[in-house]
Amino acid sequence: MSAPTTFQELLDDEVLDIGDGYRAKNSELTGGGEIFLRAGHVTDTHIDFEGVERFDPALSEKVESKMSEVGDTIITTKGNSTGRTSFVTSDMPRFVYSPHLCYWRSTDPERIENGFLRYWARGKEFQHQLAALKASTDMAPYLSLKDQKRLKITLPPIEEQRAIASILGALDDKIELNRRMNATLESLARAIFKSWFVDFDPVHVNAGKINAGQMPASSAIPTTHDPKVLDLFPSTFQDSELGPIPEGWGSTTLGDEVDFQTGNAFKSKSFTNEPPGTRLARGMNVKEGVFFWGNQTRYWPEVTEDIEPYLLRAGDVLIGMDGSKVGKNWVRVREVDLPCLLVQRVARLRAADSVGENFLWIFCGSETFRRYVDSVKTGTSIPHISGGQIKSLSFVRPPKGDDRVFHEFENIVSAFASQQSARQECK
Repeated sequence: MSAPTTFQELLDDEVLDIGDGYRAKNSELTGGGEIFLRAGHVTDTHIDFEGVERFDPALSEKVESKMSEVGDTIITTKGNSTGRTSFVTSDMPRFVYSPHLCYWRSTDPERIENGFLRYWARGKEFQHQLAALKASTDMAPYLSLKDQKRLKITLPPIEEQRAIASILGALDDKIELNRRMNATLESLARAIFKSWFVDFDPVHVNAGKINAGQMPASSAIPTTHDPKVLDLFPSTFQDSELGPIPEGWGSTTLGDEVDFQTGNAFKSKSFTNEPPGTRLARGMNVKEGVFFWGNQTRYWPEVTEDIEPYLLRAGDVLIGMDGSKVGKNWVRVREVDLPCLLVQRVARLRAADSVGENFLWIFCGSETFRRYVDSVKTGTSIPHISGGQIKSLSFVRPPKGDDRVFHEFENIVSAFASQQSARQECK
């Protein structure tokens, strides 16, 4: 193993290229041209291209120097997500880096394997240097190009780099396949939720207003015509403040149907970055349906009797209550996330006697929930929502005491959820 070398030395040897992003003007993001990738679309598991902005096609030549290439290692460089990393694969569309992203790119495959850089960015040598840079300032975390050039990297022989990249790359390919299959399972569960609790398709079927040739998209699922399911729904609608709803159904709130709790004010000076201890579920760990641990993992040294009520359970649904993505940041707790403690400014929803955990995670990840949060959130620089506002969110349900629709939904969707959880735990 060779001695560590700096990124600057690799730049001088012309075997490595480091670059940052393009500072786009809003007036430039008006067309169907090149994708403009912001840091919020980069996760530890994949790049999410949904909802990305695009440049005016006439600007393609202007932004070419900031375009991605297959094999790039991507690093987020500003804010609490600094150091989050991803990788550009051959099946991705090309895109323009934004200012809060940097890339590392090998220019000599006989000296540096791109795939090795990908995994080095997740390893201890880089993460320890990143942590030291963060600790050296009271300002918001920031990884400048100057700081990156001072990074030290230990490069094994090229054959060893390639072997590391090949083995870990195969594992990442499996994880990506699992992620895509999980997305398919989740789509099926959401389709059933929409059919039953938004479009009320079984009521239309019972009323004879829908037949096989008239089914809307959300009804193209076997459960809609299942006699066992149809028996749980009426055949007529009634008017309500929320619009037409199934006859006999009424309005309820999340607070009335779930076990609700917000987190404890743990003292940050007692946090540790490494085990032993119990993981803490903080707002920055709750990210759009997945837990983000990585370099944001913090531990509490001891679970005493007074904080036992804040221990989480598998199936709990957590909602981040602050930040630019409030209303979108939620996660379902898995067995692999435990033991874990709930921290302030994170809300915990736990299934009670009526709605179950699968109803909760789909509902909290729905467009209905996001629209509601957008309508009630407060704050401009840091938007936030209160526990009372979350509990006040209303939806419709069958008559009180009749929870059969909720229970049948759990029975059907739990098969999808168990497959999804098993695939996630393969990670």
